[in-house]
Amino acid sequence: MPRSTLQNRVDPFGQLHAVPFRGSLMGNRGILHDNDQKIRRQWARKAWVTCVLSYDNVQRPVFSPNNYSELFFLDEATSLAAGHRPCNTCQRGRYMEFRQAWLGANMPDRAGTHVPVGEIDAAMHAERALRGGGKQTYRASLAELPDGTMFVHEGSACLLWRGKVWRWSFEGYSPVVMSGGETFVAVLTPASVVRMFATGFLPRVHPSADPME
Repeated sequence: MPRSTLQNRVDPFGQLHAVPFRGSLMGNRGILHDNDQKIRRQWARKAWVTCVLSYDNVQRPVFSPNNYSELFFLDEATSLAAGHRPCNTCQRGRYMEFRQAWLGANMPDRAGTHVPVGEIDAAMHAERALRGGGKQTYRASLAELPDGTMFVHEGSACLLWRGKVWRWSFEGYSPVVMSGGETFVAVLTPASVVRMFATGFLPRVHPSADPME
């Protein structure tokens, strides 16, 4: 398999890498690359979206000049951990599910009103991004985290899913056995998204983390 020369694969820390594994979803944060297809910034806007790989038979060259930078994710759990949300065009149905669940978990008094998506984007941006391109995390009890949450264990991103812990990679997930002594972890998934998971909205995950497979 030829190695990708484009730095556009996103990990749960929100960082961009040049690896050959494309994943199951695309997305963008605006124009991040220059005319030589090199990444020059980590984001260009607060609307970080996740898209399907194919939509309305549109074909476009990746990292074309003066157009948004195509990014790729292993799965929805990865994109949400990185701080992206479903696109309200190519993922309209999923976006509406996300919007309703996010507002119900974070703005319950406004859940039945019109809330501009820019307000959701601004709230998520405040939770995910550090000046200079780093990733915000927060400490939480592992026992209290809902399924779908990603956190840091021994320097790696891990997913809590169906009562088990799975180590993330660009290829998929592998099971992890954690010692009972680790009760607090650094959470990668934005706090507002974790609250949303706790209400029952679950991310779509790569089949390697499905114990039924």
